[in-house]
This record gives sequence, C-alpha cells and structure tokens, in this order.
Amino acid sequence: MQRLATQQYRTIALVGYFGLLAFMPIWLLVLEPSTLGTALVITLFVVPLLFPLKGMLAGNPYTFAWSNFVVMIYFLHSLTSLWVSESKLYPTIELIFATLMFFGGTYYAKYRGQELGLSIRKKKEEESEE
Repeated sequence: MQRLATQQYRTIALVGYFGLLAFMPIWLLVLEPSTLGTALVITLFVVPLLFPLKGMLAGNPYTFAWSNFVVMIYFLHSLTSLWVSESKLYPTIELIFATLMFFGGTYYAKYRGQELGLSIRKKKEEESEE
C-alpha cells in the first residue's frame, strides 16, 4: 500500500514541477509579458527549475527534498503576485503548481527514503548504540 502512495506522491510532485516549468514562461512571456525582458524572465523563473530536473526524473528522494527550497521561489512569487496584481488567475495557477510540487515532493522524499532505508532516525539509533 505504501508503495502505491509513494508513486502517487511522486506523480503529484512531477505534475507541479512540470506545470511550473511550462506555465511560468508562458505566463510571463506570452499571456502577460513581463517588463523584465525575456532573458531575465528565463534566468529567474526557468533556470532554477532546471537544477533538479535529472534527479526528479530519476526519482531520487534527496532531489525531491532539496527541490522544495527551489519551489519556495515560486510559492512566494505567487503569493506576492496575488497580493499586488489585479489579475488573480495566473498567480493562483502558479500557487497550485508550487503547492503540488512541495506537497508531493515532501511526502515522496519521506516515503521513498524510508523504503530505501535512508531514515535519519536509523542513523541516530546506530550512533547511540556505539
């Protein structure tokens, strides 16, 4: 049963991840072109998502865990945009994708790490036995 849940969390995280990867340039370059310019939009909103790409495709739980630091950029950007922007649709979509990536990535890293025996508790128990 946990194996099924683990894969579902991975799927949720990947939907959020690829959603952000596709949506951010479409939103900021096509739907509502940013005044920042194409190069800066790509640098700020696409490049950070490329760092965890290989590990996420490989299903590395460590990558899913640290990619949550990256997704905070998009989470904060969406909340700021919701606060200051007249348009609420696009920031809400960004917030949904960021939340999916964060939620799915957190639980995938936890359960997949346990399946692989990567638990921190296990290391602590071993140290206390020595």
